[in-house]
Amino acid sequence: MTATLRAGIIGTGFMGAVHSHAVRAAGSTVSAVAGSSQASAEAARAGLGAQAAAATPEALIARDDVDVVHICTPNATHADLARKAIAAGKAVICEKPLATSVDDAAELTDLARQAGVTAAVPFVYRFYPAVREARDRIRAGEAGRLWLLHGSYLQDWLAGAEASNWRVDSKLGGASRAFGDIGVHWCDLMEFTTGHKITRIMASTSRAYGQRETGGTLSSVATEDGATILFETDNGAAGSLVVSQVSPGRKNRLWFSFDGTEASFSFNQERPGTLHIGRTDASTDVPVGPQTLSTPGGRRYAMLPPGHPQGYQDSFNAFVADTYAAVRGQEPEGLPTFRDGLRAALLTDAVVASAAQQSWVTVPTTGNRSLTSSPAVERQKQ
Repeated sequence: MTATLRAGIIGTGFMGAVHSHAVRAAGSTVSAVAGSSQASAEAARAGLGAQAAAATPEALIARDDVDVVHICTPNATHADLARKAIAAGKAVICEKPLATSVDDAAELTDLARQAGVTAAVPFVYRFYPAVREARDRIRAGEAGRLWLLHGSYLQDWLAGAEASNWRVDSKLGGASRAFGDIGVHWCDLMEFTTGHKITRIMASTSRAYGQRETGGTLSSVATEDGATILFETDNGAAGSLVVSQVSPGRKNRLWFSFDGTEASFSFNQERPGTLHIGRTDASTDVPVGPQTLSTPGGRRYAMLPPGHPQGYQDSFNAFVADTYAAVRGQEPEGLPTFRDGLRAALLTDAVVASAAQQSWVTVPTTGNRSLTSSPAVERQKQ
């Protein structure tokens, strides 16, 4: 493997651009890009800073000048492309959901472990400095006993019946849209930050629009616009989550409050420059910066002085940098792997089942397959 890792990006949309920026920020190169056709790859090549356009995703995976395959395609294609990349011995970064079924997610997790390749899923909200600061402080006991874990993830990009996207189609996006697309981000962030695992879920899903217009034609919608969820954790906490992609004025508001007996910790992704710490005698908004954050995790990812907010792309850059460090044999703490992608698939499956049954559903700890630890791949130890 060369000293400078070489990336191949499959997918030419918004996420492909985010990945390409992060690859270059990590000091690496984008060797090739592939799209739905040779023409789409050629059209995107310059914008993504790629050296070449591959005729097909399979051709990209087979290239000798690609060390890491980035999968940024519609959800239903993830599992097949990830299998092919693992079979070729390539490291993989696969956009979530890792797969649209638990069985596929479990299989991919096992395949990556057996092949000994680094395999990561971009749960990038873990990489905000304020989140790492909250995690370290909670681990140190500052919150006391966490008993209430609540929050929301709200967007408005599908507000309006004329707004549509391939994600609306369950054949392309999977059985769950709002929760499977953004709710899993919140759940991953909660479990990562608090150390709690969701054990039971009660979910209700809803739609703002029963039909959406695409190309002048109205079609029925099978996936949810929003979800409300109650949950319980293995450490005895209760929780709630509201998820929506049709909340006007909320662009990408991932918000949480993790409430303990001694203190609460709150974060809003639309205002990433502060971490709110609440106590009965005082409340503090801790500004994000190397000089103001006090824990190793917070300081590690705080690159700019307070008042210079680090945002989504900065967090994505940090995720890719850590993944590439793992490819080189290092062990960055808190890297989200395919095991975390499987965890998201299990949670999504439980939400879909609970909403259909209108009852509490237990969340399994693993998929149907036996998942064992691998020192080469499953580096994350929480």
